[in-house]
Amino acid sequence: MPAKPGSPDQPDFPAREAPRAGSVPVLDERVTRCRACPRLVAWREQVAREGRRAYTGWDYWARPVPGYGPDDAALLVVGLAPAAHGGNRTGRMFTGDRSGDVLYAALHGIGLASQAEATHRDDGLRLYGVRVTAPVHCAPPANKPTPQERDTCRPWLAGELRLLRPTVRALVVLGAFGWQATLPALTAAGWPVPRPRPAFAHGAHVTLPATDGGPALELFGCYHVSQRNTFTGRLTPGMLTEVLRRAARSAGLRP
Repeated sequence: MPAKPGSPDQPDFPAREAPRAGSVPVLDERVTRCRACPRLVAWREQVAREGRRAYTGWDYWARPVPGYGPDDAALLVVGLAPAAHGGNRTGRMFTGDRSGDVLYAALHGIGLASQAEATHRDDGLRLYGVRVTAPVHCAPPANKPTPQERDTCRPWLAGELRLLRPTVRALVVLGAFGWQATLPALTAAGWPVPRPRPAFAHGAHVTLPATDGGPALELFGCYHVSQRNTFTGRLTPGMLTEVLRRAARSAGLRP
């Protein structure tokens, strides 16, 4: 049976609902109801049914994963998408997987997280002045969203940026995919991106003036905290910490 107009199964659900959200908590709740991408819905739910032996007994989240952190954050960290047995299992960004172990340890090391470990939603983790999100909110097969899925999900990130506008001053994007996905969302949220678009690189830094005459946004690039990068040494804890520290200082957090 075709989805009813206005239902979360419609491909225009993010584009319709994100601009109507009047606060970050409202946006987060709407994100969790989204079913706009059939392939991602099927995959996240299949993973939840099949599980993994190491997580026997877990009741998987198996829904879109909203951003995590205060709704008045000065620094936003943008990844790629939830991991199938990480955020898709725990329901919180970068929680329950090795990528999160690296990211939250670095944030803890500079005083922006209450602890270095992130294992489940009730583990006591608190973030200080920083919020973590992604351009795609569902776990994709092989960690590779399609361009259409990326574009369908974009209004959620644009909406999050819009709602954080009064406080956000710096943005760290993890990886080339996230960089390319985030640039159009920044333009939609009021920070025009220059042309030609700035290329992704580890340590890249671009200042984006705001269209409303308010404070600019400092945009930083960083290699993704994937196992491939961290296990091979392409991204070391020191490299990650340096980018996060620079961005935090640009945001006025002064770690």
